[in-house]
Amino acid sequence: MKKWVINLMKQLDVVTSQTASDTQVPAEIQHISEEKATLLFIIDNYNKHLFEVEKHSVRKVREKLDTMAKDLLDPCPEKTERTLFDIRQFFSSYRIDEHSYIQNTFDDFKRIIWDFADHLSEDLRFDNTKEKRLAIYLHELREAVEANSIESLRSKSREFINAYIEYQTQKNELRDKRIESTKKSLDVVKTQLLEATYNLNIDHLTLAHNRKSFDEYLQKINQQCRDIGGQASLIILDIDFFKKINDSYGHDTGDFVLKECVRTLKEVFTADDEMVARIGGEEFAIVLPQHDLAAASLRAEEALQRIRLQILNCGDTTITYTASMGIAQLLNNEDVSSWLKRTDTALYKSKNGGRNRYTLATEEAPVYSVA
Repeated sequence: MKKWVINLMKQLDVVTSQTASDTQVPAEIQHISEEKATLLFIIDNYNKHLFEVEKHSVRKVREKLDTMAKDLLDPCPEKTERTLFDIRQFFSSYRIDEHSYIQNTFDDFKRIIWDFADHLSEDLRFDNTKEKRLAIYLHELREAVEANSIESLRSKSREFINAYIEYQTQKNELRDKRIESTKKSLDVVKTQLLEATYNLNIDHLTLAHNRKSFDEYLQKINQQCRDIGGQASLIILDIDFFKKINDSYGHDTGDFVLKECVRTLKEVFTADDEMVARIGGEEFAIVLPQHDLAAASLRAEEALQRIRLQILNCGDTTITYTASMGIAQLLNNEDVSSWLKRTDTALYKSKNGGRNRYTLATEEAPVYSVA
């Protein structure tokens, strides 16, 4: 059995032996083929990047994925056949609904912009040179809606609104009434766009930033450090044995733990430029601009200590939990992919070293654990 299969089973807590080497095949997974392990890897990664889709709540989808993963571990051939059929049925249905959800969200953006463009087309005659210039921007805005590209839509929206504000400020006093009316229309559109953007950037279960927002912010911080210098550190946090919490107490309790974890992290990392994001099922990231490793480790220890002292009451259930962290400072001219990989490697060291701790990543890639 390949080494990656054994490592995957350890990460999924299927292998319970702490003394088995990476080359030994524990008895509990000897029947697992590489094909089954590949499916388990896909299911596990899909589980970590779920988001709310109409008709498919994260909790219910996670339950289905967990059930299919458990069934794949069953050595019975008949059960394997049924499970493979269930997996095909689930993904063929879920991907259609997931695609529809994304498309509908984007269509909402386009509808807002298109209605606004229609309103202005009816209100303006585009007679003089300045108005004809504005007409060109409006035409480009319509083309951006029809191009079906969200980046083009965002860019052309900004260009048009900037041009329109400049145009309106140059109007004389006889046009004040029309300006006021149009400004109200712009305010409505701005509010709708801000709400839509917020919904696209927030994880609706925990109210942390989502993976999309996190990726964009990490690129921004990386570019700032390249352009003007400065320091930045990244923390990746994983709740220890979260799968056991779900299995023992149910997914509702698991969701409660996720939300409380985010609430605790937000109490520690409160600066405007510090981001707390949910980047996987029970995996979170904290971006700390202007922090070297020493400063980041102090903040990390404060967060871990608060988590250790938490006693959560969920109905009749009392729960305590811990977390593991990996911490890496951005190196000179390092890209985001390398920064993430070093941080994730440090997290893996923390989990393999006993969990409930953080590990600092060094420049050369070796890391050391701090209990």
